[in-house]
Amino acid sequence: MWRPASRRIMLRRQDSEGADFGMNRTISAAVTALMLVAGLTAGPAAAEGGPENMPGDVPGVTIPANKDDFLIFLLAGQSNMAGRGGLSEADQAVNPRILMLNREGEWVHARDPVHYDKPIAGVGLARSFAAELADAAMTVTIGLVPAACGGSPIATWEPGAYHEQTDSHPYDDAIERTRRALQDGILAGILWHQGESDARRNTGPVYKDKLVALAERLRGDLEAPDAAFIIGQLGHFEGKPWNEARQTINEAHIEAAREIDHAGFVSSYGLRAKDDNTHFNTVSLVDFGKRYARKYLQVMSEANRPEEY
Repeated sequence: MWRPASRRIMLRRQDSEGADFGMNRTISAAVTALMLVAGLTAGPAAAEGGPENMPGDVPGVTIPANKDDFLIFLLAGQSNMAGRGGLSEADQAVNPRILMLNREGEWVHARDPVHYDKPIAGVGLARSFAAELADAAMTVTIGLVPAACGGSPIATWEPGAYHEQTDSHPYDDAIERTRRALQDGILAGILWHQGESDARRNTGPVYKDKLVALAERLRGDLEAPDAAFIIGQLGHFEGKPWNEARQTINEAHIEAAREIDHAGFVSSYGLRAKDDNTHFNTVSLVDFGKRYARKYLQVMSEANRPEEY
């Protein structure tokens, strides 16, 4: 059974002048370490980048003994979260501190495709997101829980709802997989990219309220009220201008990120599509994952900034 992180610490922050501010909130020591080495709080920098191993040089999977050192991230939404980027040998390289939960509920080294929602799953944003965090701190392991379902509208992200395209129950499956993951670590964040299906269904007017409710429901069901909730912007691709429905979804994403505690909105500006003009290409997905990581660190820093800072 998952338990809230037991090891909590109080932080102190220094500004550029060296003034010391006592933090008025607590966060897990593992997240603190990330923020320290990322330069978001005062502290010594860690050594550069975690080790990466090419195929044929793969150590055994190691689960941190202390749950606070194993940061779990739920990956939710539809196909652009699952990833449809083209695969190469480089996508099989592993970092021993970046793990993913496979369909059997076992921790394995993270390789693309991380998701298995459809046979066309490919490179996604998850591994570059995790690599950015792992490079920031040598003391933590990142665990990815794939739950995105291609083509899923937000209505399928409710308890009991069924998504025919993937023959699955997106919300229920996400909860089940994450609870399994939380036997070993703590839920640090939820990454969300979804909305294309709702733009086609013209459900934008109710989308924001549904997204806010979803964030709170996930946090409640997973007993993680302070988990960050990071929302990615829909693709704004050349040759495919947004219509009114997509603009409505975009505004809903921005408003939801403002309304939800510990939430952030990640711009997709400048990212490019595959030839289908629907899915981000591989290079853009890698960039997008890094943007998600930077936004996550920013959200956590702001959540723990003293009021007088």
